[in-house]
Amino acid sequence: MDNTLMTLSRLDWGIIICYMIISVSIGLYFTKRGSKGILEYFVAGRQVSWWLAGTSIVATSFAADTPLAISSIVRTRGLQGNWYWWSGVMGGVLCVYFYARLWRRANLITDAEFMEIRYHGKPAAFLRGFHAFYRSVFWNSVVLGWVILAMYKIVHVLLGWPKVMTTWTLVSIAVIYISFSGLWGVLATDFFQFILAMTGCIILAGIVMADAGGPAALVSKAVAAAHSANAMQLQSKVVDSTQLINIFPNFQSSNLAIITFLVFILVQWWGGGEGGGFLAQRLFSCKNEKHSLFAVLWFNFAHYAIRPWPWIIVGLGSLVYFPNIADPETAYPLMMIKFLPNGLRGMLVAAFFAAFMSCTVTHINWGASYLVNDLYKRFLVKNRTEKHYLFMSRVAIIFMTCLAGSACLCMSSIYEAWLFIMSLMVGTCFIVLLRWYWWRINVWSEITSLISSAVISILLLQPFFSKFVGIPLLHTADYYPIRLVITLVVCTVLSLFVAFVTPPEPDEHLEKFFRRVRPGGWWGHIAVKCKDVKKLHLGWPEAVNWLLTVVGIYALLFGLGWLVMGKFWLGVGAVIVSFITIKIVLGLIGKMEWGF
Repeated sequence: MDNTLMTLSRLDWGIIICYMIISVSIGLYFTKRGSKGILEYFVAGRQVSWWLAGTSIVATSFAADTPLAISSIVRTRGLQGNWYWWSGVMGGVLCVYFYARLWRRANLITDAEFMEIRYHGKPAAFLRGFHAFYRSVFWNSVVLGWVILAMYKIVHVLLGWPKVMTTWTLVSIAVIYISFSGLWGVLATDFFQFILAMTGCIILAGIVMADAGGPAALVSKAVAAAHSANAMQLQSKVVDSTQLINIFPNFQSSNLAIITFLVFILVQWWGGGEGGGFLAQRLFSCKNEKHSLFAVLWFNFAHYAIRPWPWIIVGLGSLVYFPNIADPETAYPLMMIKFLPNGLRGMLVAAFFAAFMSCTVTHINWGASYLVNDLYKRFLVKNRTEKHYLFMSRVAIIFMTCLAGSACLCMSSIYEAWLFIMSLMVGTCFIVLLRWYWWRINVWSEITSLISSAVISILLLQPFFSKFVGIPLLHTADYYPIRLVITLVVCTVLSLFVAFVTPPEPDEHLEKFFRRVRPGGWWGHIAVKCKDVKKLHLGWPEAVNWLLTVVGIYALLFGLGWLVMGKFWLGVGAVIVSFITIKIVLGLIGKMEWGF
């Protein structure tokens, strides 16, 4: 018998089966509540507390792909490679203070629905339908594809299952799990699954660190292993040993490394500033504006500061124990096999199933909400009963699951899929930020940003275009930041040009939006016509809170990192700075203005 089939014992399988039973039981418990109507099914009746909504967002973004991709980034790009996503702190915190309250005020089911409350007429209806189709059928399928791909890599390393068999087994479990309970079941299981997934990852990281001889020993051994791997020119791509544990890039290194870092911290994060998609869905489900703000605040601290170091530790350790791996994204499951005994191995596999399920069911539920609320109900079959739309929601879930499985079979790299999906949407980021605060943004400018972002980003990925512009490697992953800047600049200029040469939205429609959302910013004559409306006042508390929260998250992120690398006093100092900023921020939040 193949030895790979023996990596899970009966105890391991028992733990995994127990996890499955608990998760399905939670989902079934909420079946009745989720069957009341699509408002309950997709936004939990708008009765969710901040801690549950925020934890659900964290659990969804955890998935099975992040530990694999981040441990791979550490191996191939060093700690500084994580600026690809660490830079998102600024955008995430922008959402906390400038957009979370507005999403909740909009009182929607999906962010695609926003198009028809902000814009007017048939172009707005087209944009809503296009956005719903694009985000559910294409964008969401790509995201689900890489999540399933990550779980496949784990299962393949552990059990040797082929890709097709693993993919359709996983999606079958997901569709059974999500079909009945709706968002309430997703939220409740997310909370359970996040705790399980983080516990499993922390246990593995602790075992790896102990086996290496402690934080300092792990770091020194990983640096030595990277040096040896590069000296021997092994098959596996490994970062230069001098760059492995640098949090910041060496500014005396290549110009491309410097440009990459600057693009990440100055440009890329704007794309996450509005907080749409499944994050917006969680905000729609919150009890009120204050709960929506605290949900995103908790998510940002948990997502950026608390989660990553257990994965980074395992990534560093994988260089010591597995210096030569053809696919660096399999380093994490290989470390699971090496270090976890029977029982703990089953627990961590269950933890990865938990992370996988949290992300998968959220994206399936969210994608189905587009198909039903923004396409089927809006354009195809109107004025039917809630029972009918609930039935179609479950049909949509099966359809979304099949799309996800098909997308997975077309992928090979999680990290490259990350870069691809970010490139597709980056051209829209400034327009979607401005549409809340500036009356002159119109439907044609947003349509332009969507189409041009997709066209330009795909064009820049083509080798023939790289040769045409004289940058032969422009289409490769190393030149991703250059492509990002080109896409963002060209799309923003085009979209603003279109906004000024086409008519603005009708005043009557803009007034309805202004009265419904009560945004701040540059609303000119629309605000004058609505003098009776108390709009969102943005002042020094929001600006100071943004800055302090960014400092607090980075201080906690790097403080925990310095602690796990053996730099005790530096780590303690950074953690203290983080707690001081948190205390100040919580006090200033009370000075902000609130609606309902």
